Amino acid sequence: MRLAVHEIARQPMANHIVRYCIVSIIASLIFGRQAAATENVTIHTQDGANIAAQLYGSGTRGVVLAHGGRFTKEDWAPQAEFLAAQGFRVLAFDFRGFGESPAPPAPERSDENVRFDVLAAVRYLREHGAQTVSVVGASFGGTAAADASADSAPGEIDRVVLLAHGLSTHPELIKGRKLFIVSRNDADGSGSLRLTEMREDYRKVSPPKRFVVFKGSAHAQFLFKTDQGDRLMKVILQFLSAP
Repeated sequence: MRLAVHEIARQPMANHIVRYCIVSIIASLIFGRQAAATENVTIHTQDGANIAAQLYGSGTRGVVLAHGGRFTKEDWAPQAEFLAAQGFRVLAFDFRGFGESPAPPAPERSDENVRFDVLAAVRYLREHGAQTVSVVGASFGGTAAADASADSAPGEIDRVVLLAHGLSTHPELIKGRKLFIVSRNDADGSGSLRLTEMREDYRKVSPPKRFVVFKGSAHAQFLFKTDQGDRLMKVILQFLSAP
């Protein structure tokens, strides 16, 4: 009987604990969303372009997100919010001529110059408190990220994630840790497998490096929209977080 009375007496306390947990969860979701709220900034590149960008989160570990040719900075929002919740300061930007970033005058337009957009984003995070900066580049943005790393000063870019990127200009000069990611059957417009092209770059880059191949044919950021999206995000997070 004492046991029964004891258990009944604990029910109000148990209910209180449950209510407290529910309130705490709701509060964490609300404040977590606030912590990941974006700040819009304009970044100036070394060759005179103006780049529109969004900032997420806070902290001393910076991550730059460089979009593919069919995307803009807004398409990175789910990944940016996730990384911000893990303690990263995330900057997603529009390449020149994409989204809210104006295109340069016609004589100055060149895909070779987009590496300056990546470098400007990296340096912005460094100037605003980031002690380390990694770059995640997808497709067109991955090639720009690779070329930016090759042009960067030692230690300026700590890690680079190349998601189904094209051939880079100087893969042997890419610095820091490298993570290559592609879908096995991802093919370009001519039908050539990107896996084959990326292996050429991978062979030339120095260690430390890692190559991860996913099943299917989804290209670059489209891979996040498949049933492998969670695994892809986990692989990237582990790479960015590793000591």
